[in-house]
Amino acid sequence: MALETAVLIGVVFAGATYLLLQRSFVRVLFGFVLLSNAANLLLLSMSGRPDAKVAPMVVEGAGPLADPLPQALILTAIVIGFGVTAYLVLLLYRIFLDHQTTHAGELYRDQDKDASP
Repeated sequence: MALETAVLIGVVFAGATYLLLQRSFVRVLFGFVLLSNAANLLLLSMSGRPDAKVAPMVVEGAGPLADPLPQALILTAIVIGFGVTAYLVLLLYRIFLDHQTTHAGELYRDQDKDASP
């Protein structure tokens, strides 16, 4: 199971990196969302299995407990990722309203024509 999780995280990171390097801001936004999800998966997989964890109180029939720290880190990362994603969506919307495009190459096309003699 650990091998499949590592391969999945690698594929998601690779897809996110590919999308982040595109010229379309919409693809960059999707790449950022994939990157934040891949980081969350990485944190979750690094927390390990709860099989070897010991219960803090000795109670009859108590099962293994999961470590709450990785869960808290992932929850914090989800909230921060959602906030940054909302900011990027609004920034993308504003870029589209001002320039009528979401392609990075077309944003400065008019300025390049004006600058060249």
